[in-house]
Amino acid sequence: CLVLLCLVILCIAPVTNIPASPCSLQLTRSYEDYKYYQDGDIVIGAVMTVNSYAVTYTFKEDYFNFLVFLFGIEHNNSNPDILPNITLGYHLYDSCTDTRKAVKSVLQILSGPNKTVPNYSCTGYNKVAGLIGDGHSITTIPIAQILGVYRYSQISYGATDYVLNDRRVYPYFFRMLQSIRIYYKIISQFIKYFGWNWVGIFVSDDDSGETEQLLLSQYLSSYGICTAFTIKFVTNELDQRDVINRNINTVRSSSAEIIVICGAFNYAIIQFLQDAPAIFYERTLILNPSWATNTYLWNDNIEALNNTISIELDGQSLPENGGFFDSISLSDRPHDKLIHDIGMIEYKCMTSNVSRNQFYSSLYNISLYNCAGNDTFVRLYQYMTRGVTPRVYYAVYVMALALQKMQQYLKEQVKETNIKMYNYKSQLHHFIKRTPDLFQHNQPSLFNENGECVIAYIINQVSQIDIYIRAFVLGYYNDLEPEDKKFDITPSFILWRTKNNEVPRSRCSDNCLPGYRKVARGAHVCCYDCAQCPEGEISNRSDSENCIKCPDAEWPNIKKDQCIPRLEEFLSYSDVITAVFSVLSALLFLITIGILVIFIIFKDTAIVKANNASLSFLLLVSIMLTFPCVFLFLGRPMGITCMLRQSTFSIVFSIAISCVLGKTTMIYIVFKATKPGSVWKKWVNMKISNAVVLTFSLIQILINITWLAASPPFQELDTRSYPGKIIVQCNEGSVMAFYSVLGYMGLLAAVSFIIAFLARTLPDSFNEAKYITFSMLVFCSVWIAMIPAYLSTKGKDMVAVEIFAILTSSAGLLACIFFPKCFLILFRPEMNTKAHLLGDVL
Repeated sequence: CLVLLCLVILCIAPVTNIPASPCSLQLTRSYEDYKYYQDGDIVIGAVMTVNSYAVTYTFKEDYFNFLVFLFGIEHNNSNPDILPNITLGYHLYDSCTDTRKAVKSVLQILSGPNKTVPNYSCTGYNKVAGLIGDGHSITTIPIAQILGVYRYSQISYGATDYVLNDRRVYPYFFRMLQSIRIYYKIISQFIKYFGWNWVGIFVSDDDSGETEQLLLSQYLSSYGICTAFTIKFVTNELDQRDVINRNINTVRSSSAEIIVICGAFNYAIIQFLQDAPAIFYERTLILNPSWATNTYLWNDNIEALNNTISIELDGQSLPENGGFFDSISLSDRPHDKLIHDIGMIEYKCMTSNVSRNQFYSSLYNISLYNCAGNDTFVRLYQYMTRGVTPRVYYAVYVMALALQKMQQYLKEQVKETNIKMYNYKSQLHHFIKRTPDLFQHNQPSLFNENGECVIAYIINQVSQIDIYIRAFVLGYYNDLEPEDKKFDITPSFILWRTKNNEVPRSRCSDNCLPGYRKVARGAHVCCYDCAQCPEGEISNRSDSENCIKCPDAEWPNIKKDQCIPRLEEFLSYSDVITAVFSVLSALLFLITIGILVIFIIFKDTAIVKANNASLSFLLLVSIMLTFPCVFLFLGRPMGITCMLRQSTFSIVFSIAISCVLGKTTMIYIVFKATKPGSVWKKWVNMKISNAVVLTFSLIQILINITWLAASPPFQELDTRSYPGKIIVQCNEGSVMAFYSVLGYMGLLAAVSFIIAFLARTLPDSFNEAKYITFSMLVFCSVWIAMIPAYLSTKGKDMVAVEIFAILTSSAGLLACIFFPKCFLILFRPEMNTKAHLLGDVL
């Protein structure tokens, strides 16, 4: 309390030449004291702004607030349901938007008429129950601080500073609207809705401007919006022309097409709008309610302000006024200084005060005339439902309702017939806090936990139609609605200040299209370059911060704005090469069957018998079975086909090579045994060839069993080898086992090749060694050439290489070993005799 009193004393200086109490205080600066007083059983104090000495102007709208206050008092007095048998009085002062005048006014209300004495009441007991006002935060805050000391309740109809939400500091303060935070939340959402991220700010260079700029910047930042420039306007700044030119250059050089005006009403901003309307030709201004509802703003500024976006309070209707506002005229209120000031400024009506007429005529450069008989305010009621004006009435109504509730409560608690309400002023705020919802918002009480009345807001566009200025509703914002319904706007209603009525751009950088991501450029996050998403990633919305990696089964489309299913690649039956392999495999299979049939038919001939018929049949069957193995490699690889294809082929082909090795070994032993005294004679009668086939085939079978048991092949989806493709392939499981199988077949082929090479000089009639040598040479050449091709290819190409190796090596065995015999059997039967064979040998 001492700190507050010291602040009051610093703002208000004692004047010693006025006889009064030692504590009596007077303003050092002389003000016209606009005071209105009416006694009553209970007095409601009011401090309201009508005049503004900052711009030396009397605002007509603010005078209507004053009239609505008077109407509220009269209406409640005439209502038998509210405070019956109790008359409400009022004690009202004009604060003139000056904190010192506001402090003086509230002390005068608390002390008594014409007195400014802290802690003193001239009336013996104070009838003041509470206070209404003010409409501006700059004057409301010191009023709330003083009233808080004396525990008086206060209801403001227009103050929006968010510091007043602090219930620890201002427990007795209430207001009929929300704090200024809601304005800049709505403005930020409006800017975000149209995709703008680069805005300018005009702000008054005062505490209010600094606070509002900070709030606006916080909300803009939370929505990813950057401030292109901030211009602070000082009303009394020297060298105004240089300042205006500098500000014009700032606005003109910026790409920001949206400008938000915030802070207190400031004449320097008005002057700038008047001096440089051309720079706003394709720029849109956004105003908060304190600016939007001020008619002084629109005087001579429509060129800069046409099609401006404004945030305004949703209107509220007033109760039936019984013609109260129809009789407002200069002649009906001869002692009302305020209405006569407005009459001079707005309607150029002279008053009976000659010096006052001369002062206003000189100040505003106007000619006054006698308005007698034509001095009634016209179109007055249109202002009664706009802006904060209806909030004045409801502030009075809420206080009267709370007084009634408190009276009922006290009568129940204290059995007295005559209760002095002023003894219980400190309890009034409890009843104000419990005021029921008056506006049918389905809320438990009118005020929230911060003492605010949560209301709806209108998003307007103010445009000049012909010679008239009109406000068109674009949308609404209501904090009481669900999150997805709070903000509602119709963009098609908006008239933009651009060519062809196009939506302004107002961005530091162009939008990054889907398929691109933002790359920071400079200090502002809103300024960036666009980079295409890396391979395998997409962005499906504009201005993506990061690209999203597609799932393994999907891949970006060409624009990289959508993940699409990858194309599966495998050796499909629809491929041409698959048809070729299928035909070749079937053809070779049939050729092998044909050769087998020939051998069966001619099994008793000399050539068939001489070439170990049993091994020849086994070799033909094993070669024949290698060709159907090709079909295990065709089509979409499955788990079972992956397990079977390598093992099946390797076992069957190992049997075939084992047969070749057995035949080669027996040929070598037999002809070596013909030499006198040869040690090979004892091996001739043994079934060496059968042992060779069985032993070497079993080894391959064991290798495959171990492979399948330890780490069998499996289906694999390779998403990394080719962009946009899934290679459906068989993973061989154990690489060591796979190469062991191939290596073992190579080893058998190499041994067969060596033995056949050693036996190549034996007699031709019984000698298959040359043909076996050539067949093994073909086998080794194919598979050696296949290995690098196999390792360097992926997907179906790799499978095609392996199939080619299988067909080529099997066909090589078939052709090299059996085609010559079939030729002799079919076309040279004279050579297919024992005599001929023995003749060659001899």
